[in-house]
This record gives sequence, structure tokens and C-alpha cells, in this order.
Amino acid sequence: MFTKILIANRGEIACRVIRTARRMGIATVAVYSDADARSLHVSQADEAVHIGPSPVGESYLRGEKIIAAAMATGAEAIHPGYGFLSENPAFVDQVTAAGLVFIGPSAASIRAMGLKDAAKRLMEKAGVPVVPGYHGEAQEIVILASKAREIGYPVLIKARAGGGGKGMRKVERPEDFAEALSGARREAKAAFGDDRVLVEKYVDKPRHIEVQVFGDNHGHAVHLFERDCSAQRRHQKVIEEAPAPGMTAEMRKAMTDAAVKAAKAISYSGAGTIEFIVDASQGLKPDRFWFMEMNTRLQVEHPVTEMITDVDLVEWQLRVAAGEKLPKTQSEIKLDGHAFEARIYAEDPAKGFLPAIGTLHRLGFPAAAPAGAEMRVETGVREGDAISPFYDPMIAKLVVHAADRKAALDALGETLKATEIAGSVTNVAFLAALAADADFASGDVDTGLIDRKQAALTVTAVPDSRTIALAALAASGMGEQQQTDDPWSALAGYSHFHPLARRTTLRFGEEEFAASVLVKRDGRVAVELDAPAHPSPLRGGSIREADRGGVAAAVLDVGAVPSDVTPSVAFGDISPSRGEKGRAFTRWPGHITVFEAGHAFTFVVPDPFAHAADAGSSGSMRAPMPGLVKVVRARKDDAVIKGQPLLILEAMKMEHTIAAPHDGIIAEIAEEGSQVTDGTVLVRFLEEAGA
Repeated sequence: MFTKILIANRGEIACRVIRTARRMGIATVAVYSDADARSLHVSQADEAVHIGPSPVGESYLRGEKIIAAAMATGAEAIHPGYGFLSENPAFVDQVTAAGLVFIGPSAASIRAMGLKDAAKRLMEKAGVPVVPGYHGEAQEIVILASKAREIGYPVLIKARAGGGGKGMRKVERPEDFAEALSGARREAKAAFGDDRVLVEKYVDKPRHIEVQVFGDNHGHAVHLFERDCSAQRRHQKVIEEAPAPGMTAEMRKAMTDAAVKAAKAISYSGAGTIEFIVDASQGLKPDRFWFMEMNTRLQVEHPVTEMITDVDLVEWQLRVAAGEKLPKTQSEIKLDGHAFEARIYAEDPAKGFLPAIGTLHRLGFPAAAPAGAEMRVETGVREGDAISPFYDPMIAKLVVHAADRKAALDALGETLKATEIAGSVTNVAFLAALAADADFASGDVDTGLIDRKQAALTVTAVPDSRTIALAALAASGMGEQQQTDDPWSALAGYSHFHPLARRTTLRFGEEEFAASVLVKRDGRVAVELDAPAHPSPLRGGSIREADRGGVAAAVLDVGAVPSDVTPSVAFGDISPSRGEKGRAFTRWPGHITVFEAGHAFTFVVPDPFAHAADAGSSGSMRAPMPGLVKVVRARKDDAVIKGQPLLILEAMKMEHTIAAPHDGIIAEIAEEGSQVTDGTVLVRFLEEAGA
């Protein structure tokens, strides 16, 4: 077995490989670009080597730099993960030429399956069913159009290189063929540098079902059952599951036998996936599936297979690459229960799944799965990390396993609703909606499901009254325990003569809300929201309290009092969220995010300190809320200019810079380290001092 390996990847998959290697006592070397210098995979590896600037073409795709890093650190083998160089046969040749082991298939196997048309011709010879179509070399439009007519419309034009839906066009009518072909070629050329295509019969109700295969260098090959990856948007997988819903014993045997036959046809060694397109228009039938392509690497969705077989596929990769035989025979591999994987991305489903960036000011997952289920979270980021524009915006993979499909799907829905991410827009609410969809829940899934229901699945939720009240509470900072040795300041609701109260405003989208927050003497909080600012009608009613994950939150019960005679709505007593566990909201610079059943409602909070500098005719600057003077950058009698930073005030667990509102001379300024309350004079200018 190897003593040290280098991982030629980043993010989630690098962390995944490191975890297994550490368990096996194998040292790991990470590689990283400028953008990943402080990333999670770098911190987890035993060693790390910088390989270049942030763009992948200057770092993670530079095979010679990766091989040099392996040689310099004494690594014996290179694990490619998925993506990047994982299916690049030229890189495999370079690795083996350097005397290193590539933890994956041979370059010959990768080349055999690298081009869809050649792979399908090879599979036909091996007796693996292939979708009816034209996979020949001729690319003249006359020939391709003729073949399309022979196959019968609708047809699918597909780039012969690459994947991910690029260079793919569905054609319904002969008169649309030329334009579709032109578009597919342009896209294929841009994505893969190869504009050649193949033409296949379009399947009306297609399901994407794939089989996990594994081979070794001793002539053995096995399958580890199937996965259903039909839930896709833009030809990209969203939720994967194993086994496939509705799978029969007859269909499973036909598919897995074909998959193993495909692996043996190319003497495959390592982890691989045989992807099939299935016509599900009449259920799953053993004569209605066809070979689509082979992924000659570990798949993103491999954890669902691991969950149902109790096999560590990365460990198998390492053992096979080290020359060992497969750890189990086919009869020893058992299927147990059902598993789902949901891919959590920084993206905006409401805007066509547009990728997003941002800093993960909050990244929280449930501490455990619901009763009767197992859960694992695969991620390459931590709270505080940034989602970079240079790489895939995946945040995490949420994987659950239970005894049957319903129990596993229920667990998936619950864990998604308990996931808290703030700082970037994400697809968590979309995933939760998909998991709850009636067709998806029944197993009636095909690759067009999300497209048909996209509008309903991506509706932008609006916050209800309780959510706005929680945001107002968080924005006000009221009820928070002050970090101070002063016993009076430490009392959250303490005031000498009257209860503490504060007005606060916040914005959600284009809507602005105003609220009054009152801290009672016992430390509890009452929130009153101005009804006219709410985007939907507010109705009066009684108030009750409900426990929400350890946080008592006010709930507005709909009553008989009409909104047109109710100027405001009182939200009763709300306990502010405290600590990390069970919090209902999180604060981050300029924003409050309230978490509610999978939704993350992010409110913009106007900075009250921006108005602290509005000295007006008084010539003084006052603290708009309690805080601690952290840093003082000016002194009495200093001449200052407009915009010059004068001091830093810490409030609401954030630092705010107080700048001079105009030119002037300082007469007084607060002392560094002093605790100030709402309205305390922070800075007084000379004009006022002499008045």
C-alpha cells in the first residue's frame, strides 16, 4: 500500500479522499491555487504545494506542475478526484512516465470511452445495448440530416466529446435540423475544441440510470448496483438516489450485466460508471435501456452507492491502484436500504440557476439525521470561506440513508429544511421543494421533471410577519447580553426609568419595513411591526408563543380584526437567539438572515452608524445603539476633515467606523474601551463646545 499520495484536485472531493487516506494511514499532499491558499482541503492535508494562479488553466489543469509537486514531496501516486485532469489520458501517460501511479483506469481505457461515438461502436461490438442513432465519422449536413430521417424524429444532436449537456440539441422537425446542428457545433467547439456530433433517437420519457462498476488489474469486474440521476436541470444532476425507484429484479440484472460486460470489454481497472438512458414511458423494461456513456472516474454522487453497500469506494480505488484484488466478490456485495444525495450550490434558481458567489457567513447543517436515518455532509468549505468565481459553486452534498425510499426522502426533506446558509443565495429551498414534490416523492421521475415544474419549484418565497419580526429583533440588537463586567450593563432589559425601546428599519428586496422593539425588564422582547410596510395584508389576532429549535418565537394567529383598522401588529414576547445552536437568525455585515423551513430570508439593514455622523447644527455625533468603543483614531484639539475615520464602535457583534461628517476641530471624543449606550455623545466638535 502507498505511504503518501498527492490529490490533484480541490474542494469537496479532495477532502473526501483525505478522509479515507488518513483512516488507512496514508499521508496526503494537497495542491492549491492562489484562491485556495486558505481552503479546507489545504488545512486537512499533511502537506500542501502551491501550483499557480486562481484560473484552472494556470493551476489545476497544469499536469506538469502537479507531477512536479508529487515528485518533490515524495508522493508515490496521484488521485485525480473528478473533473479537471481525471479523464485526461495524456495526463495519465505523463504520470506513469514519471514513475508514479495514477489512481484510476489506464490511459487506454479512458481513450476508449472518451469519445461518445467511438465508445458506442465499441459497446455495440461487446453486445451492450446502444440507443438507435448515427455514430459514424461523416459529418456532412446532408448525411446527418439523412440519418436523422432514418432514425425518426424527434432526434437528439449530441457533441461526441465532453458532456454536461453542452453541444446538445433536441430537434422536433426536419426543417429545424440545420439550425440546431449549427448551434450544437458552435457550443461543442467552444466547450471541447471538437465540433463533431452524433445523432440519436430522442427518448420521450427518459430516465438517467447509471451503474457503479469496479475492476482490478487481475481481470475481475463487479457492479455495486445502480443510481438514478434523472432529477436534472440544464442536463446537470441535482438529486441522485440509489437504488433506482421502480427497479425490478429482471431490469436490474439486465442493466448490471450489461455494465459489467462494458467494463470487461476495455479491461477496466478502478471506479467507473456506466450511464444508461432508459425509456420509462411504459415503466422499467429490460429491453428499453441503452448505453449512453462511461465516466472513467469516481462520480460526484458516489456517496449514495457507499451508503447502500457499506463500501468505501475511495479505499477500493487505493487498494486496486496499489495492485490488490477487489476487496469483495460480486456475491459479497449487498444492497441495504435507500439513499439520497442533494447537491447544494451557490446559485439562484429563480434566475435560471445562475451561479453565485459570496462569503459563507453562516454554514450550518443538522447535528444528526432524523430518527431511523443516517446523514453525512460532504463539503470543501467552512463557515467564513468564500465561494470563488473561479470554480464550481458547489457548497456541499447532503447525503441521507434509511431503510426504505420514503423514510430516506422524509429525512432528506427534514435535513434540507434544517440547513442554514447565509452570505450567498443558494438552491436549498429549491431542493426542499423538489424533495416534497408529489411526482418526485412517488418515484415518477424523468429528466424533464424539473423543467416542467421549474416555475413552481423556484418561486421566491416572501417572509411572513413572524419572520420580519425576528429580523427586526436581530437588527435592533435589543435583548442581547452585553459582554461587560458592569453588572448593570449586563442586564439585557435594564433601564433606570423606563423600558428600553428602539425603532429599526430593514429591507427585503424592494420592500422596506419599520418596527419598534421593546426590551422588558425581565429580558424578554416585544416587537411591533408597522403594518403598512408589509407586502401582504396583515390581520390582527391573538399572540401565542411557539418553540422553534430552542428559540421562543412569536407567532401571529389570524383573528377577526381586519387589517384596515389595525395600524400595527404586536408580536408579543420573543426571545433573541443566543449562541450557535438552534438559532433562528444570523447577522452578517449589513444583513440579517432568518432561517425558516429551508428558506433563508435575507434582509438588508441600513447602517445606523451612517447617520451617526449627521451632526447637523448640534456639532456632535451620538451612538445610535449601545456598544463598545474599540479604537479611537483622533484626539482632542485635532483638526479633522470630512470622511476621516474618528473611532470604531463595536455593536451587534460587528465593527462600525464612525467618520467625521465635516471638517472641524474635535472638542471631545469618547475614550477607547468605554461602553456607551444609545444616544451617548461620541464626538463633540469645537463649534458646539464654545456655544
